[in-house]
Amino acid sequence: MNWDDLRLFLAVAREGSISGAARNLGVQHSTVSRRMRSLEAKMGVRLIERKKSGYELSAAGESLKLAACNMEHEVLSVDSNLGGKDAKLTGTLRISAINNMASGVLMPIFASFNQQYPNIELHLMVSNKNTSLAECETDIAIRLTNTPTDTMIGRRMLTVASTIYASSTYLAQLREQGGKPTWLGINCCGFHQAWTKSACGSQPHNFFVDDTLLTVAALKEHVGLAYLPCFMGDREPDLERFCPPDPQLNLGLWLLFHPDLKRTARVLAFRDHISTEIKRQTDLFAGKRLNH
Repeated sequence: MNWDDLRLFLAVAREGSISGAARNLGVQHSTVSRRMRSLEAKMGVRLIERKKSGYELSAAGESLKLAACNMEHEVLSVDSNLGGKDAKLTGTLRISAINNMASGVLMPIFASFNQQYPNIELHLMVSNKNTSLAECETDIAIRLTNTPTDTMIGRRMLTVASTIYASSTYLAQLREQGGKPTWLGINCCGFHQAWTKSACGSQPHNFFVDDTLLTVAALKEHVGLAYLPCFMGDREPDLERFCPPDPQLNLGLWLLFHPDLKRTARVLAFRDHISTEIKRQTDLFAGKRLNH
């Protein structure tokens, strides 16, 4: 029996509704509903019945609630005995961030956190995947998405705008000579792949990159056009915007961590630190700070 499933079931049983459990756990309504259906399917019984007054536990649900409460008591006893370690601003903190951010705009934030909390051992990794976080290889993940994974909690820190960039030299030639622009083939993420395909249609590519840092380097060599987040493109003096940012391409920058870490002091300290510091760069991420 999965304790995460039991904890979710207990929240529904105590709150008397799916929406109340979702608020209590800090997850989406659809997540609680889906996981309750999955739990009932695994056990082969109905655990809750919908009534006019709300949700009521079935006979099987009442039995499971008793067993789950006993398990919760044991888990809380362990937390009580070991929790003191997590209440201190010491230990290891593993952070996974997107490559183009980790080595650029986020590094000063990481450095200032390290200076403020020298007893926390900071480990930085670059990845765009959620699997490492789910497998507990990472404590915190910083991700660009509008649909964060429903097994994690966290906060949306700000909006990240994107648009099309090219070198000033390339754009000058394109304006002078006319014709169709050349597009880079992009394999760095699903967002840029989809946007590029929509913009250039069936136009073939003969130059591919799989990372936005490579995209910047290629554009500076005048090879064509490509999408970039504005916090990257606007900081490059050799690059220009081909067009204004499209709000439909906006993405959320999320800080995510496992629900089991929501009371861990070093996780909360980093969450508060980055939330405060990154707000100073809101205009840069939103594409409002121009170099051209």
